[in-house]
Amino acid sequence: MLPIIETIPIVQLASGDRLFIQVYKFLGDNPGPKAYIQSNLHGAEIAGNAVIHQLIEFLQGLDASQITGEIWLVPVCNPLGINQRSQHFSSGRYHSYDGKDWNRIFWDYEKEATDISQFAESQVNLSPEEIQDNYREIILKKFHQLQTDINAASGVPFVEQYRYQLQSLSLDANYVIDCHSSTNQGLDYLYCFNSREESAKAFLLDYAILMNEYDGDAFDEAGMKPWLALEKSLAKQGKPIQFDVESWTLELGTGMQMNPQSVAKGVRGIQNYLAKKGMLDIPGFPLPETTSHSVIFILKNRIRKYYATAGGMIQNRLPLGTVLQKGDCLYQLLSFDKTGQFPKIIDVPAVEPGLIFDVCTNYSANQGDYILSIFQGEPEKFGKINFDF
Repeated sequence: MLPIIETIPIVQLASGDRLFIQVYKFLGDNPGPKAYIQSNLHGAEIAGNAVIHQLIEFLQGLDASQITGEIWLVPVCNPLGINQRSQHFSSGRYHSYDGKDWNRIFWDYEKEATDISQFAESQVNLSPEEIQDNYREIILKKFHQLQTDINAASGVPFVEQYRYQLQSLSLDANYVIDCHSSTNQGLDYLYCFNSREESAKAFLLDYAILMNEYDGDAFDEAGMKPWLALEKSLAKQGKPIQFDVESWTLELGTGMQMNPQSVAKGVRGIQNYLAKKGMLDIPGFPLPETTSHSVIFILKNRIRKYYATAGGMIQNRLPLGTVLQKGDCLYQLLSFDKTGQFPKIIDVPAVEPGLIFDVCTNYSANQGDYILSIFQGEPEKFGKINFDF
């Protein structure tokens, strides 16, 4: 089947040139949920573009009868970020004009809503489907009021125009998948919200960061936070419901690279997830191992980042995927201390046991520069896992 392709203008540059994003919409014969999948919100994180390309090719080979609902795909969703360069390096994590992180700009209904508890009380006698439809209508109505400021002669900052475009495409979706990578070098994992752990299995990734704290500014958070707030309010009213709404961030490997193993995991995981949700009718899916797949969940506040305690050059750093004991030497800093002394080597020990899941790309560090991150936990928790780099 062929998708509907929509090209959307995003920004006009000082030169008069315009930048666009392109949406590929696959509409099934059978009505059902909507899935929205995007990639490359951060400029250097490009593996998701390969994932979406392969998904487009895969979906083109299906018949419309094999799709229930709608699947919208948006590769290269941030044309400003992807084009940003510093010499040979693609950066694009921050808007070069105002310094804002591209994934910390999004509109969160819960921050503006003052009536979620009252809304929940008014809905207790309705079905989950009716409540979901009513709540979504309220969210969208409030969201589209932002157009008034956007269209005003005084204008708004570009990030507010941009977020409106992306969220206009995604706020009515049941399932949102935002494909990222490490800005540095990282393992494959996902971000998961409380109460959605069972669904996380379908992506078939080994690790998930469990979101026990968040502010709602990230793309996945802004889409999910209002629904979690409503579920909490309804539970207090004696009507526990889990709505058919989920939002995910997939972290697929290393920045500025399309690691084939990470791309393959992303494609398989999304296919399997959509099949598990009943959106895809394809042979062999959902995969038989989905139910028994074991995901290691790490609370977000159980991540420790290490920063250089002095300036110098990193050497003998433990590789990505290493399971650590407390006290293990994580890396050494070769420090050229210009105080009339000889250069010295500083050993940096692990503060607690865990697993190295993200490391910096640059081996030259100023004091305070980021070096690596670990999932905290006893070595037995992580077991013996084969990593593909």
